Amino acid sequence: MTAPAPVLTIDGPSGAGKGTVSRIVAARLGWHYLDSGALYRAVGVAASWADLDLSDPAALVRCTRDTSIDFREGEGGAGLRVLVNGTDATDELRLETTGALASAIAAIPEVRAALTERQRAFRRAPGLVADGRDMGTVIFPDATAKVFLTASAEERALRRHNQLKDKGVSVTFADLLREILARDARDAQRAVAPLRPADDAVLIDTTGLSIEAVVECVLALLPGRTA
Repeated sequence: MTAPAPVLTIDGPSGAGKGTVSRIVAARLGWHYLDSGALYRAVGVAASWADLDLSDPAALVRCTRDTSIDFREGEGGAGLRVLVNGTDATDELRLETTGALASAIAAIPEVRAALTERQRAFRRAPGLVADGRDMGTVIFPDATAKVFLTASAEERALRRHNQLKDKGVSVTFADLLREILARDARDAQRAVAPLRPADDAVLIDTTGLSIEAVVECVLALLPGRTA
């Protein structure tokens, strides 16, 4: 039998740099990329559009199974775009309110189960870089290499504050810090697939490190590569 395609998982809390680092590493390797958080955000957006009750797991599972989610490269270097039921929802997916909604939905076991196979289907040659919160613990426990990125809550709030400010979005640092701390607690305390490093994951604290430094640290973990 053919061996499954290699997988590099990069997990961690919101704002630790998972998305940026994962995209760069995937591009360097020429591998596919899975933004698992975007899947949960897309389901959250679809549920919001349908005005679903978040306390109704059955309705959310139906929404999860029925929602079409497509990733496409934007024109003119616009980056990755996410289409939800045929509509470009990329900008809405990046809102803080959507992130909070996705975190709430991700705590529902039935929704996580419905998305499991969809996430595993991204695994194909030549390899996959998967970023999320349970990639190394639940979705790809047999991954070739596992990384858990972290950073102080203050550092993560500052990064997010700067990102939003660059986009012209008005938000206070204090509000962002409260949201990040609340999301951390929610993700760590949920009954199913709580946020935690896999036992065999390498922990990298990105506080004070440049993106390139983190990328090199991650690449050095792969067999046959050195920083």
